[in-house]
Amino acid sequence: EHESDDDSYEVLDLTEYARRHHWWNRLFGRNSGPIVEKYSVATQIVMGGVTGWCAGFLFQKVGKLAATAVGGGFLLLQIASHSGYVQVDWKRVEKDVNKAKKQLKKRANKAAPEINTLIEESTEFIKQNIVVSSGFVGGFLLGLAS
Repeated sequence: EHESDDDSYEVLDLTEYARRHHWWNRLFGRNSGPIVEKYSVATQIVMGGVTGWCAGFLFQKVGKLAATAVGGGFLLLQIASHSGYVQVDWKRVEKDVNKAKKQLKKRANKAAPEINTLIEESTEFIKQNIVVSSGFVGGFLLGLAS
Protein backbone atom coordinates (compact mmCIF):
# COMPACT_ATOMS: atom_id res chain seq x y z
CA GLU A 1 0.00 0.00 0.00
CA HIS A 2 1.32 3.41 -0.99
CA GLU A 3 1.46 6.33 1.37
CA SER A 4 -0.02 9.53 0.07
CA ASP A 5 2.36 12.40 -0.67
CA ASP A 6 0.92 14.42 2.21
CA ASP A 7 1.94 11.77 4.74
CA SER A 8 5.58 11.72 3.68
CA TYR A 9 6.27 15.39 4.55
CA GLU A 10 6.54 16.96 7.96
CA VAL A 11 5.23 20.50 8.35
CA LEU A 12 7.57 22.87 10.16
CA ASP A 13 5.90 25.81 11.89
CA LEU A 14 8.51 28.59 11.79
CA THR A 15 6.59 30.86 14.14
CA GLU A 16 6.71 28.25 16.90
CA TYR A 17 10.38 27.56 16.16
CA ALA A 18 11.15 31.28 16.42
CA ARG A 19 9.39 31.51 19.80
CA ARG A 20 11.48 28.65 21.20
CA HIS A 21 14.82 29.87 19.79
CA HIS A 22 15.52 33.41 20.88
CA TRP A 23 18.54 33.90 18.58
CA TRP A 24 16.34 33.06 15.58
CA ASN A 25 13.73 35.54 16.76
CA ARG A 26 16.34 38.28 17.19
CA LEU A 27 17.83 37.59 13.78
CA PHE A 28 14.67 37.14 11.71
CA GLY A 29 11.86 38.34 13.98
CA ARG A 30 9.70 41.43 13.70
CA ASN A 31 12.18 43.49 15.70
CA SER A 32 15.23 42.52 13.65
CA GLY A 33 15.18 45.71 11.50
CA PRO A 34 18.24 47.16 9.80
CA ILE A 35 21.65 46.98 11.46
CA VAL A 36 21.59 50.75 11.97
CA GLU A 37 19.22 50.37 14.90
CA LYS A 38 21.36 47.79 16.73
CA TYR A 39 24.96 49.07 16.80
CA SER A 40 26.83 52.36 17.08
CA VAL A 41 28.21 54.03 13.96
CA ALA A 42 31.80 53.16 14.89
CA THR A 43 30.91 49.50 15.38
CA GLN A 44 29.11 49.42 12.03
CA ILE A 45 32.10 50.95 10.22
CA VAL A 46 34.50 48.50 11.86
CA MET A 47 32.25 45.51 11.06
CA GLY A 48 31.85 46.62 7.44
CA GLY A 49 35.53 47.45 7.09
CA VAL A 50 36.78 44.15 8.47
CA THR A 51 34.42 42.04 6.38
CA GLY A 52 35.19 44.18 3.32
CA TRP A 53 38.93 43.83 3.83
CA CYS A 54 38.62 40.04 4.17
CA ALA A 55 36.50 39.83 1.02
CA GLY A 56 38.86 42.11 -0.94
CA PHE A 57 41.94 40.21 0.20
CA LEU A 58 40.44 36.84 -0.77
CA PHE A 59 39.18 38.28 -4.07
CA GLN A 60 42.68 39.52 -4.85
CA LYS A 61 44.36 36.20 -4.02
CA VAL A 62 41.83 34.07 -5.90
CA GLY A 63 41.97 36.47 -8.86
CA LYS A 64 45.75 36.25 -9.05
CA LEU A 65 45.61 32.46 -8.80
CA ALA A 66 42.98 32.22 -11.55
CA ALA A 67 44.87 34.62 -13.83
CA THR A 68 48.09 32.67 -13.29
CA ALA A 69 46.39 29.36 -14.03
CA VAL A 70 44.68 30.62 -17.20
CA GLY A 71 47.78 32.45 -18.44
CA GLY A 72 50.03 29.49 -17.65
CA GLY A 73 47.67 27.14 -19.47
CA PHE A 74 47.72 29.32 -22.58
CA LEU A 75 51.50 29.60 -22.40
CA LEU A 76 51.92 25.83 -22.15
CA LEU A 77 49.47 25.34 -25.02
CA GLN A 78 51.44 27.76 -27.21
CA ILE A 79 54.76 26.08 -26.35
CA ALA A 80 53.31 22.65 -27.11
CA SER A 81 51.82 23.96 -30.37
CA HIS A 82 55.11 25.49 -31.56
CA SER A 83 57.03 22.36 -30.58
CA GLY A 84 54.70 20.20 -32.65
CA TYR A 85 53.18 18.23 -29.76
CA VAL A 86 49.73 19.72 -30.22
CA GLN A 87 47.92 21.00 -33.28
CA VAL A 88 45.05 23.36 -32.60
CA ASP A 89 42.14 23.62 -35.04
CA TRP A 90 41.65 27.39 -34.69
CA LYS A 91 38.62 27.48 -37.01
CA ARG A 92 36.85 24.98 -34.79
CA VAL A 93 37.83 26.98 -31.68
CA GLU A 94 36.39 30.14 -33.27
CA LYS A 95 33.18 28.31 -34.19
CA ASP A 96 32.77 26.96 -30.64
CA VAL A 97 33.45 30.40 -29.12
CA ASN A 98 30.82 32.00 -31.35
CA LYS A 99 28.33 29.27 -30.40
CA ALA A 100 29.05 29.88 -26.71
CA LYS A 101 28.52 33.64 -27.19
CA LYS A 102 25.09 33.04 -28.73
CA GLN A 103 24.08 30.75 -25.86
CA LEU A 104 25.25 33.31 -23.30
CA LYS A 105 23.23 36.06 -24.98
CA LYS A 106 20.09 33.89 -24.93
CA ARG A 107 20.57 33.04 -21.25
CA ALA A 108 21.31 36.66 -20.35
CA ASN A 109 18.04 37.80 -21.91
CA LYS A 110 16.10 35.16 -19.96
CA ALA A 111 17.82 36.02 -16.66
CA ALA A 112 17.15 39.78 -16.90
CA PRO A 113 14.07 39.85 -14.56
CA GLU A 114 15.88 37.91 -11.81
CA ILE A 115 18.92 40.17 -12.11
CA ASN A 116 16.76 43.30 -11.86
CA THR A 117 15.08 41.92 -8.73
CA LEU A 118 18.46 41.12 -7.18
CA ILE A 119 19.74 44.62 -7.97
CA GLU A 120 16.65 46.21 -6.41
CA GLU A 121 16.98 44.11 -3.25
CA SER A 122 20.70 44.89 -2.99
CA THR A 123 20.07 48.60 -3.44
CA GLU A 124 17.41 48.54 -0.72
CA PHE A 125 19.78 46.71 1.66
CA ILE A 126 22.56 49.23 0.99
CA LYS A 127 20.18 52.14 1.61
CA GLN A 128 19.03 50.66 4.92
CA ASN A 129 22.59 49.88 6.06
CA ILE A 130 24.59 52.71 4.48
CA VAL A 131 27.22 52.93 7.23
CA VAL A 132 28.07 49.23 7.15
CA SER A 133 27.99 49.26 3.34
CA SER A 134 30.40 52.19 3.12
CA GLY A 135 32.72 50.50 5.61
CA PHE A 136 32.56 47.32 3.55
CA VAL A 137 33.45 49.15 0.32
CA GLY A 138 36.37 50.90 1.98
CA GLY A 139 37.62 47.66 3.51
CA PHE A 140 37.17 45.83 0.20
CA LEU A 141 39.33 48.40 -1.60
CA LEU A 142 41.98 48.17 1.12
CA GLY A 143 41.88 44.37 0.87
CA LEU A 144 42.46 44.56 -2.87
CA ALA A 145 45.39 46.91 -2.35
CA SER A 146 47.10 44.80 0.33
